[in-house]
Amino acid sequence: NKPDIIVVNQASNTVSVLRNLGNATFNTLATYSVGISPQALAVVDVNSDNQPDIIVANTLSNTVGVLINVGNGTFNTSATYSVVIYPWSIAVVDVNSDNKPDIIVANQGSNNVGVLLHC
Repeated sequence: NKPDIIVVNQASNTVSVLRNLGNATFNTLATYSVGISPQALAVVDVNSDNQPDIIVANTLSNTVGVLINVGNGTFNTSATYSVVIYPWSIAVVDVNSDNKPDIIVANQGSNNVGVLLHC
């Protein structure tokens, strides 16, 4: 288990997963379409299957998307949530002590923070 890299690609509205080849190099495993102008992402197991999933803030579509890890190195789009203007940054924590991950969204355009409870 070597750490891979996941990056947002704002110009192409995608997220890419780069596989660690173990010799200080990476190759693109897959690229996934997301909302307009992805800005930030977080990696966390949102569905309790012990697989890291991807959560991405899409600034110009005012959405947060969830990509579920299907366990074979690929991801499926699970859900897209509308948020307030220009989601800029996200974090994932359990804010209500239910032992489930919640998504915290910093919205640049409205100068506020939103919470998506166990989405």
